[in-house]
Amino acid sequence: MDTRFDANHSTWKLVGFLLLLSLCPRLVAETLQIDLPRQRLTADQLAVVVNDQDPLSQRIGNYYAEARGIPASNLLQVSFKPGKKTLAPQQFRELRQKLLEITPPAIQAYAITWVAPFRVGCMSITSALAFGYDKAWCSDHTCASTRHSPYYDYRGVTPYDDLSIRPSITIAANSFAEAKALIDRGIASDGTLPQGTAYLMSTQDKQRNVRAKDYLMTRRLMHNWIDTEVLRGNALRDREDVLFYFTGRTHIDGLETLKFLPGAIADHLTSSGGVLSGSKQMSALRWLEAGATGSFGTVVEPCNHLAKFPNPRLVMEHYSHGQTLLEAYWRSVEQPGEGLFIGEPLAAPYDKVVFKRRATGTRLITRNLTAGLYRLSYSTTPIGPFRQIQRFRVKPHQQRFDLSGGEPGYYRIESL
Repeated sequence: MDTRFDANHSTWKLVGFLLLLSLCPRLVAETLQIDLPRQRLTADQLAVVVNDQDPLSQRIGNYYAEARGIPASNLLQVSFKPGKKTLAPQQFRELRQKLLEITPPAIQAYAITWVAPFRVGCMSITSALAFGYDKAWCSDHTCASTRHSPYYDYRGVTPYDDLSIRPSITIAANSFAEAKALIDRGIASDGTLPQGTAYLMSTQDKQRNVRAKDYLMTRRLMHNWIDTEVLRGNALRDREDVLFYFTGRTHIDGLETLKFLPGAIADHLTSSGGVLSGSKQMSALRWLEAGATGSFGTVVEPCNHLAKFPNPRLVMEHYSHGQTLLEAYWRSVEQPGEGLFIGEPLAAPYDKVVFKRRATGTRLITRNLTAGLYRLSYSTTPIGPFRQIQRFRVKPHQQRFDLSGGEPGYYRIESL
């Protein structure tokens, strides 16, 4: 007997049982309940920020909140004249302070709903929202390093509670039709366990190909986890299973020949991919218009510092453990001050749990448990007391777990 995920109602269904996925997430049955450790951002923890002077921003925000079931109290209004590519730091500080004052305390991340402004002084607007404007997040001279993000490779689920930051992303689109298509792709991706391919493209552009030195290691680490191809060339063409596409060039040809799966992530390492309009280089928006669900680019000259761009291995690792696009992308960039994150924040194609009843217990199938030691406890009542019935160690990239028990009652899996 398998569970199936109903994306519209956030429910898991098991033949013979009704399993409800709560925000914990909690799997609740008429006779059996299992709590799993939370591993991702949820809709009630995300604030959607709209500009009340921008009709497109308002329309995108309202549609997204409704489509994702985001509480009305999480739809936050700011006000500024739309259209400018850059906000002055002082104007931004005033805007951000007002936003902080109206942000509910449980909010852990922001989604903004405009293309411009995408920059604040020397920072991207998504990083400025997360950290506050500070020149320490920018190069103090040509090609300098910047402040390191405490969220880099972060393993928790509450960054504001733990780190006092709210990672941010923009649902970027030049029209409502494009925004709706992006949002719908993200929602369609949830829990699909996509059978796609990660394409790591090693190009002839030496300055922008610096990530290629880690491609072979990434492929090795993803063996039997995500199908990964390392290719040489300047463009990928005629593929119908693109789940990840990482490359390095100023412009990417052949996008019209590709089929991106719902939830796909793609970016190109170059100087101004985050300049969403008016740049001589390709905008990260072109990835979304081609069918990707998330992308990234810098808004000022970063030079080719690896730390200023997404680490493909970390993006793939976090995303494939059931985390959201926002979380996986942010955790992969060590120095994100100059980088703009765009896409559908809550896309989570690998967030799925399957139970199979067996004579000796229950088989749990999921990617949501990361490597480490766990405890399975049991109680006959929801308030306990719980007694440990099993300890088990999760190996890297393990997906199947045979759990003791299976009789009616309440079960809890906890990380040790």
